[in-house]
Amino acid sequence: MRIVQRGHGAEGRDRVTLVPETVDDLWHLSHVLEPGDLVEGDTTRRIQRNDDQMRDTGGEREHLHVTLEVEDVEFARFANRLRVGGVIRDCSMEDQIGLHHTINVETHEELTIEKYLKPDQRDRIEEAAEATDAPDVAVVTVEEGEAYVHTVQQYGTDEYVSLTAPTGKGEYAQPRTTLFEELGSALQHVDAEAIIVAGPGFTKRDALDYLEEEYPDVAEKVATTVDTSAAGDRGVHEVLKRGAVEDVQDQTRIARESELIDELTERISTGEKATYGIEETAEAAEYGAVGTLLVVDERLRTERQDEGDWERDANEIIETVEQKGGEVVVFSSEFAPGEQLSNLGGIAALLRYRIQ
Repeated sequence: MRIVQRGHGAEGRDRVTLVPETVDDLWHLSHVLEPGDLVEGDTTRRIQRNDDQMRDTGGEREHLHVTLEVEDVEFARFANRLRVGGVIRDCSMEDQIGLHHTINVETHEELTIEKYLKPDQRDRIEEAAEATDAPDVAVVTVEEGEAYVHTVQQYGTDEYVSLTAPTGKGEYAQPRTTLFEELGSALQHVDAEAIIVAGPGFTKRDALDYLEEEYPDVAEKVATTVDTSAAGDRGVHEVLKRGAVEDVQDQTRIARESELIDELTERISTGEKATYGIEETAEAAEYGAVGTLLVVDERLRTERQDEGDWERDANEIIETVEQKGGEVVVFSSEFAPGEQLSNLGGIAALLRYRIQ
């Protein structure tokens, strides 16, 4: 995220002009924007002219500069864009004011946001700006007969490709180099600056040796190897948990979330200092007992839009925790730790001390 300008708008609202540079940045913005915010940017709109004084464009799209009062926001992850819908409050064509419109925000398109930024939203923008220079990472997990490539995003991990090539004995057995060749070919097309190779046993080392021999350009990107108990999703989770991604891309949030959710579940299972659920967590915040507050981004957005079922104000809980010296970590709902936290009610806390 590139921040172009900061300032204040009407009624003391924060006004930030920025340029999302990656799909991750669009995802961050989807959790910053809320109903009632103002978003200003360039767009196109199909306009049918019926006025004799105006040229009839036949319903063709025309370029406009608009300011929307936001009603809904949708992160279209696989379309690489952010859809922001709402009512036009200001426009380069005055006759469009008051009508509904949707801006499709894509990467490298400048837009201006005007709203009262909450502390966690301000932090999210700052983290996105700082993460712009962090390298993109791919995690390769490989074991006998199987190989997987996952790309690491700030919103989670995506499986780029899974490969199988039966080895050993039997009618359908293939040389191990067949699997390694397919892996090397796939990695040539992955947009990553750094690669982590992981898996059980010696297969990962053999795969890396093959890459060094046959795909030296790919092998140069390999930053480290990690021992895991399996390949695939389980292996990737172990890589994240052990901090390997942090070593390569210390700006990513995923490894931190994996560590925190593991600590939370361990404390819950042993009856140590932890709590979960909205009422229990809100009470702990009021007592000043929260060391680290964990909350899922999607649930937080739902509650802020008054579409959830929490009987406590999420903003008040966050502010209380921060005022009493606690840390707030907003989890991505796109990644496994966020899913685990959602199953615990979407909010939990690591406590400084027990309150019961």
